[in-house]
Amino acid sequence: MKIETIAEAQPVIAAERFVLRPPRKSDMGLIAMYTADRRVAEATRSIPHPLPPGATEAFIARATAPNRVEDAWVLDGSAHGSSEVLGVIALKAMDRGQSEIGYWVAPAFWQTGLASEALRALMAANPQGLRTVFAEVFQDNPVSARVLTNCGFEYLGDAETFCVARNARVPTWTYLKKLG
Repeated sequence: MKIETIAEAQPVIAAERFVLRPPRKSDMGLIAMYTADRRVAEATRSIPHPLPPGATEAFIARATAPNRVEDAWVLDGSAHGSSEVLGVIALKAMDRGQSEIGYWVAPAFWQTGLASEALRALMAANPQGLRTVFAEVFQDNPVSARVLTNCGFEYLGDAETFCVARNARVPTWTYLKKLG
């Protein structure tokens, strides 16, 4: 499979309670604090726990590189009286107009609908001009699965993937959304 790189600048995308904007160096402290939480790390494939020194800096560098393969946006609620970093949502380029989406929300903002709002805003904006978006969630995270189904993603099937924080293979549910 050929992985496409993304060269153009990322747009800022407005949602009701926040904006989605590219990460910046000033986000490092809050991103590090939130991703150091075992509950956040264990709900993702790639965030290690404990969070090693330099991990957040490396994420920001990858997310802002001109030849990146993943567009990441910070959920920034500062213009609406909330935290500057509420979570992160990202689209990792695949091939043939397809990407895989991933997201996390800081535990202080769980059960507030932020993930659904971010997903809807990103899918409506479709900044990569995608035809298809894939997602996978761990089977022990049904809340994240509901976010996907509530945003129009269709269940494709069961699989498994490696979780760095758990140091184990974890059963997943895979989802798909057609955009074009």
